[in-house]
Amino acid sequence: MIHYELQCSAEHRFDGWFKDSASFSKQAARGLLECPICGDQKVVQALMTPSVPKKGRAMVPVTMEPAPPEAPAPAPVTMAGPKMPAQVRAMLMRLRQEVERNCDYVGEEFADEARRIHNGESDRRGIYGEATADDAEALAEEGIEVQQIPWLPRADG
Repeated sequence: MIHYELQCSAEHRFDGWFKDSASFSKQAARGLLECPICGDQKVVQALMTPSVPKKGRAMVPVTMEPAPPEAPAPAPVTMAGPKMPAQVRAMLMRLRQEVERNCDYVGEEFADEARRIHNGESDRRGIYGEATADDAEALAEEGIEVQQIPWLPRADG
């Protein structure tokens, strides 16, 4: 996967993930890329500063403390119709970017890792991954707050 910072003709900047640089070029040429903020399809690569670690220092992923729960998780919502509104899509893409940037991916071990964090057996941090509806219900019964979020595919999806 390759990460690009993208920009539309209205100068909105956003992230895009692609299989390779040719994948970006093909999608851009076919008009398949769209600004998640305004829906503009004139999308180009923005200038980016590379992230290069100093000699002898490894890059460390950034994590954050999970926010305290505000309210119980709402029921999943399914949108009807042929296309999700651009503003909703933009918000969900920004949410995905923030989660991926600030939390650790634990995959199918989500329920077990959430329990370890809750019980003080693992460092307190934000995590994301997969869990069944039964796992999520069991975590809630144990007093462990989890949230289900709609997970949109990346731009090259």
